[in-house]
Amino acid sequence: MNESSIWWIIAGTLVGLELITGTFYLLMLAIGATAGAVAAHAQLSVTTQLITGSVVGGLAAVFWRIYALQKLKSHPEKVSAQHLDVGETVEVHEWLSNGTAQVKHRGANWTAICAEGISKDLGVYQIQDIQGNTLVLHKV
Repeated sequence: MNESSIWWIIAGTLVGLELITGTFYLLMLAIGATAGAVAAHAQLSVTTQLITGSVVGGLAAVFWRIYALQKLKSHPEKVSAQHLDVGETVEVHEWLSNGTAQVKHRGANWTAICAEGISKDLGVYQIQDIQGNTLVLHKV
C-alpha cells in the first residue's frame, strides 16, 4: 500500500469519526490528513508529508476555534437560546435564606435563582436563562 493511500484512509477515518461525534476539530484534522495525501501524491518525503499534514491540520483547528469564538462573541443571545429548557416551567416550594431555591426539573434537583427585580414568591416560575448549572427564574 502506498503512502498516499494510507493518508486517504486516515482522512476518511477522521471524517467518519467526525460524523459520529459531531466534533468539527476532527474535520480540521481530516483536512490536514488530506494535505498529507496531496504531499504524498507529489512524492515528497515522509517527513515532509508529516509536517505538511500536521501544520495544515493544526492551523485549520486553530482557525476554526478563532472563528467559533468570534461568532460566539458577536451573537451572545444565541448561547442562551441553545438551552432547550429555557421557557419551561418549574414550581418553587421554598426559597432558602441565601436567595436560592431547590427545584425539580426533568427528574433532577436544580439550584434556582430569581431574575433581577422579581419578587421571591412561592409558585410556578418560568426558566428565563441557565447560568452554568443554575436556573434563572421569572414569575409566570
